[in-house]
Amino acid sequence: MKNYLSLIKFSHTIFALPFALIGYFLAIEYSTYSFDAILLLKVVLCMVLARSAAMAFNRYIDRDIDLANERTAKVREIPNGSINAKSALIFVIVNSILFVTTTYFINEICFYLSPVALLVILGYSLTKRFTALCHLILGIGLSLAPIGAYLAVTGSFAWLPLYFSFAVLFWVAGFDMIYSLQDEEFDKEMGLNSIPAKIGKRATLNLSILFHTITAGYLLSAAYQASAGILFWIGTFIFIALLVYQHLLVKPNDLSKVNLAFFTTNGIASLVFSFFVILSFYL
Repeated sequence: MKNYLSLIKFSHTIFALPFALIGYFLAIEYSTYSFDAILLLKVVLCMVLARSAAMAFNRYIDRDIDLANERTAKVREIPNGSINAKSALIFVIVNSILFVTTTYFINEICFYLSPVALLVILGYSLTKRFTALCHLILGIGLSLAPIGAYLAVTGSFAWLPLYFSFAVLFWVAGFDMIYSLQDEEFDKEMGLNSIPAKIGKRATLNLSILFHTITAGYLLSAAYQASAGILFWIGTFIFIALLVYQHLLVKPNDLSKVNLAFFTTNGIASLVFSFFVILSFYL
């Protein structure tokens, strides 16, 4: 169990799950629907299953690349032998089937769109082989969380959750580019596509700042469109402050704090933001 939780980096669920919860409670706050604990459980289950399938597929597809990369060869489960490739693939298939099955018990639109969601989140793992826009594809995958949760409640699209989805898209793409700085030289040697491999460290960090500026714009717009209360605004400004902080941690000539910027700062930002936003609906 420990190996599989490590395989899918279960702790990284902290990035998207809070935004799925925002999408769920947003639907309740701005529609006629009431709280349904069973539906919330299904939404959380969908998030966990989809992300587990995506991460395991990424590790399965990239197993040879991970073996060749000194940074990942000893710590990732398939290259170091703690999980074999066939088992990882079976894990992907089982989680994918369970994800689609769970959406069937939510509503029709979620069920019909579930293969599209799987195509995006599984397809991301292949994109680094042919486009440096892979970071944006990852962002699109995680951006499905708030709008997907909203659809689970209402069964229909709306503009407000899309502000959060676009914010997640540029937020994830921005911090994934920072994380990818660690593999800039390796990606070049292997002929892999990434923003750092294409434009270098300094330009990557500048582009990440631009993406996170766009993220801030969407979050501020969401707060305005929602006629948000003070707690919503507080959460928004804390999130933006933590975006700024992570860019102070990483320099083109000093990548020693990449993991702090990538996981700790973004994880805290996501949790704190969702806490204040959801709390604002009840106070």
